[in-house]
Amino acid sequence: MNIQQILQEYKRQNNITNEDIARQIGVTKSTVSRWCSGQTKKVSPDTLEKLSDLMHLDLDELTRMSEFAFEKPLLGVVKAGYGLLAEENLEGYLSVSEEDYKKGDYFLRVTGNSMINAKIHDGDLLYVEACSDVPSGTIAVVLIGHEEVSVKRVIKKQKFLLLEAANPDVETKIFTAEEVETLPVQIIGRVIYARTEIQ
Repeated sequence: MNIQQILQEYKRQNNITNEDIARQIGVTKSTVSRWCSGQTKKVSPDTLEKLSDLMHLDLDELTRMSEFAFEKPLLGVVKAGYGLLAEENLEGYLSVSEEDYKKGDYFLRVTGNSMINAKIHDGDLLYVEACSDVPSGTIAVVLIGHEEVSVKRVIKKQKFLLLEAANPDVETKIFTAEEVETLPVQIIGRVIYARTEIQ
């Protein structure tokens, strides 16, 4: 849990408002609102101590939660190859920097080796910005026929859409404009970076 979740649960259990919390710990109502909405992720040490006293929580635990409040969900797997069915399964949350928090929306775990020359390997975690379109040449997460999820370089031609692998052993898939519409072939995210999970 992070500060936002803790406060929301505390309010629910005790039937109190942001204004009540603000008054008891000596901050403004808008400050508490920003914590509860997730707009503000960090809380000063002095204020954390007041919050821990108010909610009867261990300060060290609350501090740890505050420090790791920049998190994004890990939503299952994406195929670096073809043929993996789309299954969005929340596996947990991963910490990101405050700067990266604003850039992306979720992580996907890679399976397959079709993007190895783009430094995306089997088991890597892709940080993805949710979007419905990307410029030609961008590595993106693509949903094919509502069922198959793949990560490829998207190449746009006048009458075709190419999903290009970064591995000479894996063929490029070519879709006509009609197939893009009827299957459909949908861009669902832009890959921001890949990171190797430390075992």
